[in-house]
Amino acid sequence: MNKLIILLLAVFFWLNSYTEPAAMHIMEGFLPIGWAVFWWIVTIPFFLWGLKTLKKAVDENPEAKLMIGFAGAFAFVLSALKIPSVTGSSSHPVGTALGTMMFGPAAMTVLGMIVLLFQALLLAHGGITTLGANAFSMAVAGPFAAYAVYRMLKKAGMKAGTNAFFTAFVANIVTYTVTSLQLALAFPSETGGVYASFLEFAGIFAVTQVSLAVCEGLLTAAAVNWLEKHRTSLKGVHFS
Repeated sequence: MNKLIILLLAVFFWLNSYTEPAAMHIMEGFLPIGWAVFWWIVTIPFFLWGLKTLKKAVDENPEAKLMIGFAGAFAFVLSALKIPSVTGSSSHPVGTALGTMMFGPAAMTVLGMIVLLFQALLLAHGGITTLGANAFSMAVAGPFAAYAVYRMLKKAGMKAGTNAFFTAFVANIVTYTVTSLQLALAFPSETGGVYASFLEFAGIFAVTQVSLAVCEGLLTAAAVNWLEKHRTSLKGVHFS
């Protein structure tokens, strides 16, 4: 069943990946310099916190390096599949739930920023000036909100695969909610201000993002079920 889900979702993302070039979240130079600097300043403390978290995880279990790399690769591949959306932005899966479940949200901030940096430099998705804003939405807000849901559902006794679905769904939706807010703050509507602008951006994102969030949830659930099934043979598999 997991293999069928992965195959169907792979076809879905492959078909939607052949689009006109678009930015990874918010393109280079799109934000006013003041907002670009602001989001960098807000994101850096989370990045430093994440470095300490990852170092602690590796010190306690050196075999975790393999799963850290796997979580980063998972996020890189999913978030590279994009569909053009609001001008200056794009819709796509985020892939941060898996790493969040294994190593916590702070660690995912580091992995997410690395993913975004590589995509900006190698794939021309996003940019350096907007890296702070993109990282805050995808690698800070999304993972921290998702982790809260993950822990709550885990305490309620929900199975890992089902929990992964909801965790990934929340990570995706929160990421784009924050992106909509970032764009609204930078470009408020002349008539309704930030609130009207936010509703406009969020409404356009919702057309593609809700279905993408469901697909990402299914794929993440399949990945978690596979890891759970093979955790005895895979070293370093651990869900926080």
